[in-house]
Amino acid sequence: MKHQPFEEWLLNDKLISPEQKRELDSHLRTCAYCSALAETGMALRSVKMASPREGFASRFQVRLAERKVLDRKRRFWGAILFTFGGLALLTWLVSPYLLTFFASPATWISVLVEWGVYLITTLRALAQASSVFVDVIPGFLSPFMWMILLSAVAGISLLWSVSIWRFAQRGMPRGV
Repeated sequence: MKHQPFEEWLLNDKLISPEQKRELDSHLRTCAYCSALAETGMALRSVKMASPREGFASRFQVRLAERKVLDRKRRFWGAILFTFGGLALLTWLVSPYLLTFFASPATWISVLVEWGVYLITTLRALAQASSVFVDVIPGFLSPFMWMILLSAVAGISLLWSVSIWRFAQRGMPRGV
């Protein structure tokens, strides 16, 4: 048996047409489920709504404020515990390396010098490679192609700037 329109009519407090009322009444005489639903709905509508005791809102606000304070304290101590736990774990993981690093000053001084030399030689190699690249690349393209390439880069950067400007204008509050 289909209950859909009848359940909807019983559960929603909307006015129904006389035709729908006749259909509902005939259905309620034959369907135990829908008649029980109608009785439950009438029982719920007839119950007097209990009002809260005096001072309910103020008691609720006080409890809410206390809960917020407790929640803040719990988050604070959780963050402290998480930070110190993370530092302890990091110290435990790094301690073998730190012990060997500080055991002999000659070792870490030589490591620092080696790192500095590596950095300087890498920067020099990059400078030489870019110099060769800058000397060779212009010969591959004609001046006309360079103009087209530079115009395309300028157009894309202009489009990008306008997009950012319009995006920033949408985010700003409008005047009255």
